[in-house]
Amino acid sequence: MSLPVVRLVWLGRVHYSELLALQEHWLRRLQADPRPGTLSETKAGVLLVCEPAGPVYTGGLRGGLTPEETTRLRALGAEVRATGRGGLATFHGPGQLLCHPVLDLRLLGLRLRTHVAALEACAVRLCELRGLQGARARPPPFTGVWLGERKICAIGVRCGRHITSHGLALNCSTDLTWFEHIVPCGLVGTGVTSLSEALQRLVTVDEVLPSFLVAFKETFKCTLISEDSPS
Repeated sequence: MSLPVVRLVWLGRVHYSELLALQEHWLRRLQADPRPGTLSETKAGVLLVCEPAGPVYTGGLRGGLTPEETTRLRALGAEVRATGRGGLATFHGPGQLLCHPVLDLRLLGLRLRTHVAALEACAVRLCELRGLQGARARPPPFTGVWLGERKICAIGVRCGRHITSHGLALNCSTDLTWFEHIVPCGLVGTGVTSLSEALQRLVTVDEVLPSFLVAFKETFKCTLISEDSPS
């Protein structure tokens, strides 16, 4: 039996607002399909991958940022946005790989819980491919992928009418000092790390991307097709 096909769109370094706009475009496109679970034109969905062009703090459905905190973070030169994903506050910025799969879970044989588990497994597999054997997923409220007590990959998703949005943020060469201005994901007493910090050398998003795509295909059991146009 052939594997489900997911369209790959690599955006390069873009502003977070551009990623959100394209995500909304694909959400409307998939949710409007009149034949549930058949999405022949758009396949099983699209994998949007990018590196943020500038610093941005985001809040989730459970909040995470007060008006006072928002003012303080904007004074640092960062953008602040509320999003519809699960979870609390986190940071996105240059040196981070952002992956937003907009997928029809029915075509992949997944439910929301197994989708989140697949994202975690994808990040763990990527770490293994880069020579880090200690990465692991942890149960809620510690959703994401960890190296010891430091989170290397944050995960927050949204799902409506079987269609997912948002996804994961993997720290490659991220300036981790940006995380010092918030309590990442609301988890007091935990830290963050990156591939560069763990491997003690510069690891860029461009270097990691091929391994990430291998890991994604393995964990989601799909085929990726790359096209030039994001729309």
